Amino acid sequence: MVTTNSTTNSQFGGTAGTNADKVSTQAATSANKDMFTKLLVAQIQNQDPLSPQDPTAYVNQLSQLSQTEALQNLSSTSTASATVLQSLQTLAMGGQVGSDVTVATNTLKLDGSKVSGTVQLNGLSAGTQLVLTGADGKPHTIDLGPGTGAQPFTIDPDALGLAPGSYTIQAKPSDGSTPTVEVAARLNSVHVNGTKVVLQVANVGEVDPSSVTGFNGKTSS
Repeated sequence: MVTTNSTTNSQFGGTAGTNADKVSTQAATSANKDMFTKLLVAQIQNQDPLSPQDPTAYVNQLSQLSQTEALQNLSSTSTASATVLQSLQTLAMGGQVGSDVTVATNTLKLDGSKVSGTVQLNGLSAGTQLVLTGADGKPHTIDLGPGTGAQPFTIDPDALGLAPGSYTIQAKPSDGSTPTVEVAARLNSVHVNGTKVVLQVANVGEVDPSSVTGFNGKTSS
């Protein structure tokens, strides 16, 4: 289930924050403009009558002020756009809750159920080992054999004698490369943590949306 309250509150909070930032930026810009105008007037009034300031200098100063205001407005617009994009991302991800996804990960949480996935080999491997290391530091090796491209695997904790808990997972092909390990699991929930959208994926835990490599649809109960 999507944590609607967190998402909604964060969206509203983000909107309120954006409005407050906008007001603060506008107030700062107005104050800067007033100060610049006063300084410019004082500069004109106190210039040497026998050696007046070149009018071009005043034009350049006005141009610099306009550029500064434009940059401040652009910053405010970018912040507002980022908030809108985050809200859209949250809604889009929320609609995928309950779907089977593939996630690129180097950690795994075993609870006794089987876990499947693929190793994305960078080339032909004469033999690939999948190494799981638990909290005790003891490695558990699964031989996947030779392969190329997406090499599938299945982890059966009971058959391998793996106790429930957290493990690091790493693929070691014969060519010495470090290919990506992708785990197939269910997307359980979506929530907002501060300014970040966080996904809760079964057998993996909390992941960033960028870690998801595929949405495989929802399986019927």
